[in-house]
Amino acid sequence: MSPSRRHFQNQPHNRARGAAAEEEARRYLVRQGYEIVASNAVTKVGEIDVVALDGDTLCFVEVKARASFDFGPAIAAVNPHKQRRLARAAALYLALNPHDGPCRFDVVGLDPAPDGWEITLLRNAFEIG
Repeated sequence: MSPSRRHFQNQPHNRARGAAAEEEARRYLVRQGYEIVASNAVTKVGEIDVVALDGDTLCFVEVKARASFDFGPAIAAVNPHKQRRLARAAALYLALNPHDGPCRFDVVGLDPAPDGWEITLLRNAFEIG
């Protein structure tokens, strides 16, 4: 097991596990060429795990991690309800931090793998109508 996954597993509660997963996701996003703008951006209507630039596109990134496959893959946890909450938080974030370029919603899923994490990045994971 990788040190980052062991760190995740050894956390005492869900909030700490989430923070460990978000840290791993940020490292992964940087390796993919993203520029991190904000982490845990808090608005009145919710929190955005990661705000990052992919070129000129501002990405609102939801991070999900699973310790096992008992409840399916991590990305499956970003259901329509979670998508709407993230969209509301993103709208408020943009009202306070205008961006002239395109925006999108990405999801990073961290699932257990024998040697650490299997990381899935879904660019433009969903759209809000």
